[in-house]
Amino acid sequence: MADVFDEVEEQLRAARYTAIVQKGWPYAVGGLVLVLLVTVGVWGYGEHSKGEQAKASLIYDQGLQSLTTGDLDGADAKFAGLAASAPAGYRTLALMQQANVRVQKNKLDEAARLLDQAAKIAPDNILGDAARLKAAQLLMNTHSLAEIQGRLTPLIDDKRPYHLMAREARAMALLQAGRPQEALSDLSVLSLAQDVSQETRQRAEAARILIQSGSAAALPAAAKATAAPIPPAAPPSPFLANAGAAQ
Repeated sequence: MADVFDEVEEQLRAARYTAIVQKGWPYAVGGLVLVLLVTVGVWGYGEHSKGEQAKASLIYDQGLQSLTTGDLDGADAKFAGLAASAPAGYRTLALMQQANVRVQKNKLDEAARLLDQAAKIAPDNILGDAARLKAAQLLMNTHSLAEIQGRLTPLIDDKRPYHLMAREARAMALLQAGRPQEALSDLSVLSLAQDVSQETRQRAEAARILIQSGSAAALPAAAKATAAPIPPAAPPSPFLANAGAAQ
């Protein structure tokens, strides 16, 4: 009889931890939205917008307004113009917003290609790695584990701006591929890291306990996540208005 109760308790524990991962991971993917807004604001602060940069700022704002009203094609046209000739910062942001449009149209491969282009011309790793990480997240459910690992592993260097988010993404890719033991290293780092959110630490610890309890069979489904579109839909902040100054 005790064995029956132990089995039921184990099933309940596994279900509880799986629910944590299922509930939290999509928000972790979407968490890049807030990080991107904050870091772009810091990056743009103190820059001076004039000439072509001021013009690019205006067009970028118009593109965001089109997104707000649901005019995806209109927004895409405005961002395409910026991507062709604007200063480097705005070209990067415009390509990322074009990717956002493709995500909303469920064209994830096209979105990833635009993000790859954005990463190549980004003036720094704050924007470049945001694009690289988002591209990997978009392709996680459809491309090979080897490709996803190849995209994420360079971003995990602790000198890169989103190294912990990249580490969590790599762990989830391994879980989704049915390789939980290989994910344990990344999950252990995340569960002990001091500079991660409580939610991230909770997700990592939940997945780690599931693996160690032998209930890892539930994790591949839990690790599947819907990638959130790239923001912002709202008008840019005053800081963002100056983001095109970097060349």
